[in-house]
Amino acid sequence: MTYGDLERRANQLANRLVALGVSAEIVVAVCFDRSIESVLCALAVMKAGGAYLSLDPKQPIDRLIFLLRDAAPRVVITSQDFVGVLAGDAWETIDVADSSIEKHSIQAPVIKTSPNQLAYVIYTSGSTGEPKGVEVTHANLANLITWHVGEFNVTTSDRATHLANVSFDAAVWETWPYLVAGATLYLPDDETRLSPIALRDWLIANDIAICFAPTPLAEALITLPWPQKSALRYLLTGADTLHRRPPEGLRFTLVNNYGPTECTVVTTSGRVEARANSDRRPTIGRPIANTTVYILDESLRPVVTGEVGELCVGGTGVARGYRNRSELTAEKFIPNQFSADPSARLYRTGDLARELENGEIAYLGRIDEQIKILGHRIEPAEIEAAIDRHPAIASSVVVAHGGDCSDKRLAAYLTTTNCLIPTAGELREFLRASLPDYMLPSLFLKIDALPVTANGKIDRSALPEPAIENTLRDEEFVAPQSPIEKRLAEMVRDLLHVASVSVNDNFFMLGGHSLLGTQLIVKIRATFGVELSLRSLFEAPTIAELSREIERLIVARVEGMSEEEAQALLT
Repeated sequence: MTYGDLERRANQLANRLVALGVSAEIVVAVCFDRSIESVLCALAVMKAGGAYLSLDPKQPIDRLIFLLRDAAPRVVITSQDFVGVLAGDAWETIDVADSSIEKHSIQAPVIKTSPNQLAYVIYTSGSTGEPKGVEVTHANLANLITWHVGEFNVTTSDRATHLANVSFDAAVWETWPYLVAGATLYLPDDETRLSPIALRDWLIANDIAICFAPTPLAEALITLPWPQKSALRYLLTGADTLHRRPPEGLRFTLVNNYGPTECTVVTTSGRVEARANSDRRPTIGRPIANTTVYILDESLRPVVTGEVGELCVGGTGVARGYRNRSELTAEKFIPNQFSADPSARLYRTGDLARELENGEIAYLGRIDEQIKILGHRIEPAEIEAAIDRHPAIASSVVVAHGGDCSDKRLAAYLTTTNCLIPTAGELREFLRASLPDYMLPSLFLKIDALPVTANGKIDRSALPEPAIENTLRDEEFVAPQSPIEKRLAEMVRDLLHVASVSVNDNFFMLGGHSLLGTQLIVKIRATFGVELSLRSLFEAPTIAELSREIERLIVARVEGMSEEEAQALLT
């Protein structure tokens, strides 16, 4: 799609929205997967003077309806398949492919937009058990765009990527700076964007200059071999703790970024030196333009350099607040005591950090129980509230198991009522009706009672480790039997940090994801000498199914081998 095509179609849709009453402060929901349509519709909403809300059609319908009722949009734009599903009495639902849109003018509507006007609304997990919508203004967004275009010298000749899910705020960052600069936006398919090797090859083949990748994916990309000649200048990453530095000689610059949704995607940014230049864990850099970061103690007083405190953010990027949550807004967006402007505010991130002697910020984790997994901010309370709605569950607590961001997974500890105890699969299906996949626990662990501290709070440190005895499964545990099943079970157990693996356990239901799947495929190749695709893992995700597929590939290889060689390969 050319800029001329984008302008014409966005203007026609914008005029249709104006006719439907869209104007300043009016929200319009845009429900598409990552696509040209998602970008087109968001632009049209802005041209009409409204604020867009990006919805992921893969999320549960009940959750989408909750978000629509909470955000109260005037219009919902979606595809033909979802027009009926998302229909509601309180909003108009239109199909982006409706031919009547083409009858509207190709000239942009005459709209005046103020800096303090709402630009978009984006939802994050909520500690109250429900998602909360963050309201971001044009001033917030313009600051991000202007900084980004200047910092990374974006020009009309650049090619950039859009990899992030539309409901993840990185998608905002991946879109608007490049459209403003007149660059070209590339959208790889899902299989490509989830595989480090396939993504690397795609970036090279398409001469991509700037790419954002979530932290686990970026860490995998920098460990791969890269050709001497590549158009890639910057690999941007963020949303999780970066543990690795790039190797010496990498042809592009790795940039680590940090920023809560409430501060318009990016708050701090820093270029990461190669391993040989530093043995420290990478920092989150320094504040971006028009942004100030404070490290404060419990009394909201600045700590001295090097001491740990709560990271609080001031400046142009601080969003307006939470939609329909005035009390929570007042709690998290507080007056900025360090500013002469009485209207200035600080956002309390709840993150622990310290300022180093060189001015960079070291991220140290969370003050509360909030969890970050693969770039998603997750409030355990929201998952616990959903679990507790099941009639067989008396109480629950959700924690993260595993090490770094790439292998961390959710575990739900629960006590039951007198009802029949559900299986893990039944609980997962129950939760899937109200929670997105990234919020579904990988493990469900039954315990007699939740441990508490002396003051009556849940003692997460006293929760037992997962074991065969306390882990709920989809069916009875079946131990691996064949040599291939046993080796596979060991690989999955080590990758996912689980106590045991049944032959009927699903890799993805145990907490596996595409990046870990890629690691499993590499181990399979090294152990059995066969090539599996990520797709084949999705099609045969259990130990039993995967073992049969590996055996089939081995048998196909043994033709021409001696009997001894074939037997060795099979065992």
